[in-house]
Amino acid sequence: MNMTNTRQEQEIDIQLVARLRLAVGRLARRLRQQAEADISPSGLSALAIIERGPLTLGELAARERVRPPSMTRIVAKLEETGLVSRTPDDQDGRVYRVALTHEGKQTIQRIRTRKNAYLAKKLRSLSRADIEALERAVETFERILEEDGS
Repeated sequence: MNMTNTRQEQEIDIQLVARLRLAVGRLARRLRQQAEADISPSGLSALAIIERGPLTLGELAARERVRPPSMTRIVAKLEETGLVSRTPDDQDGRVYRVALTHEGKQTIQRIRTRKNAYLAKKLRSLSRADIEALERAVETFERILEEDGS
């Protein structure tokens, strides 16, 4: 392999990376727009993690990769709107666990349904070949995320 081919391949890779990053970002933004206006993207992300099981604020902050004071504000807003509740930990009364309320569970399901419907509507206009290509791309994304531990 000569240097010219290597440089061209790198340029193509960089262009692909940039296009992919922009496309994924735009899709994520459009899907976020399908969420309810009174829930921030950070709040919605926290709800999705809390849904897996009650967590302490520290555990939640670590999973979201934010500082504990930021997570405290996010959870306070979610609690204020009735989407989560805090209960003392069984083993350490100084620590509180955050869990979804019934309203929180309904809200996250409603938002997911709305986002899925939006995406399904967009996918209906694609050819079978494009759908198959997307299926392969999704498998690739899943592998990338598994390797990253996400």
